[in-house]
Amino acid sequence: MNFEAVIGLEIHVEMKTKSKMFSRAPVTFGDAQNTAVLPLDMAFPGTMPVVNKQAVINAIRVSNALHMEIDRELWFDRKNYFYSDLPKGYQITQAKRPIGSNGWLDIEVDGVTKHVDIERLHMEEDTCMQHHLSDSTLLDYNRAGIPLIEIVTRPTIRSGAEAMKYVEKIRSIVTFADVSDGKMEEGSLRCDVNISLRPYGVAKLGTKCEIKNLNSIAAIEKAIEFEIKRQAQLLLSGQPVEQETRRYEEVKKETVLMRKKTDAVDYRYFVEPNLVPIKLSEAFIHDAIATCPELPDSKKARYITNFGLNDYDASILLLDKEVAAYFDRCVKLSSLSKLLANWITVDIAGYLNKTGKTIKDFSISPERLVALVTMIDKGQISNKQARQIFETMIEQGGEPRAIADKLGMMQISDEAVILGYIKETLDSNPQSIEDFKAGKDRAVGFLVGQIMKKTGGKINPGLTSKLLLEELKKR
Repeated sequence: MNFEAVIGLEIHVEMKTKSKMFSRAPVTFGDAQNTAVLPLDMAFPGTMPVVNKQAVINAIRVSNALHMEIDRELWFDRKNYFYSDLPKGYQITQAKRPIGSNGWLDIEVDGVTKHVDIERLHMEEDTCMQHHLSDSTLLDYNRAGIPLIEIVTRPTIRSGAEAMKYVEKIRSIVTFADVSDGKMEEGSLRCDVNISLRPYGVAKLGTKCEIKNLNSIAAIEKAIEFEIKRQAQLLLSGQPVEQETRRYEEVKKETVLMRKKTDAVDYRYFVEPNLVPIKLSEAFIHDAIATCPELPDSKKARYITNFGLNDYDASILLLDKEVAAYFDRCVKLSSLSKLLANWITVDIAGYLNKTGKTIKDFSISPERLVALVTMIDKGQISNKQARQIFETMIEQGGEPRAIADKLGMMQISDEAVILGYIKETLDSNPQSIEDFKAGKDRAVGFLVGQIMKKTGGKINPGLTSKLLLEELKKR
């Protein structure tokens, strides 16, 4: 029997606001434990929450990017549960009225467009970090209260590959919108997966299992594909799939049981009494959307239409927000967009991958890269010479023109000068002229070689060949 996977994703995105969701404590990563906190974050009695305006703007921007209906009123609720990472015994979230609802996102999987339905996007606060020791648990409140948006799909995803592409696109949107840094390895973007199987053609959903806290794009696809096989094997052997919470073990490449699930937990939601509903004006919502940085789909269309890039090169540039920004700075200085894109996606990308650096660490400025590719375009240096200059610029710094002069690389591209060498060479090799007239094409190669020898290889070979043929036809 063949089974269809039914998959829904919950993505938690940590926003990179300056302060927390409901307090003025700073949002940080990697600081000493419990140094980025205020009394509210630690649930001290008498403290009162205040909504972070930038977090609301961010939520509106992402909701708009996901084609969602945006609620004109902000309502917050208490989600009551008792766990050590929530000292006050509840989390402030949006249960009944999320800021965004009924959205969608199209993704490309193996050349096919997949439409993913999105149920909701809501804001909430993060919990504190727990450090479990052998005999105790330590709590770090630096993370407590960091603003989150949670994006919940409807169960319209059918494979690990689709889930991976969806998460990639969400990460791209939130990073380009400057809502989050999207660093899954630091917990800035976390993903939970709900997955069940059913026979093809059957409408009723199967028993679902949840895979918690997947923290890499690759792990999402691998965890889902393993879970599909695991559940299929149970069903084919006549065993039921039990409702469970599982986690993915990277070393074993498999999901493992965390805990069994029974009935749904009653979180006893009710409206947060310390936050009155906030009306959002049309002007506020419009301004939040209008001031959003350019999103990846818009950038891609602009790269293809305005700069003549192909789909592949545009997509490679947009894999990293900072790389795209570097390209944008380059094309403001030069119209050589295709040549610049090629150098960024091939030579610079190769160097960054080899060294493990990011474009922020890259020492060659856009101005110097433009100067280098301009020299190539003008025929002043060859591609091979340009790569030598590129390596020197990385190792020692300096302007490309100065490096080329120092290494004796500048090509002779003045037509009058080149014609002088051509005439001198032809006068010295009358037999080659006769050979050319007799249809012997090798004569041209010989003559170009002689000219190159005279100039020490510094003459522009393409321009030389063109002018040589024109001169030969005159004789």
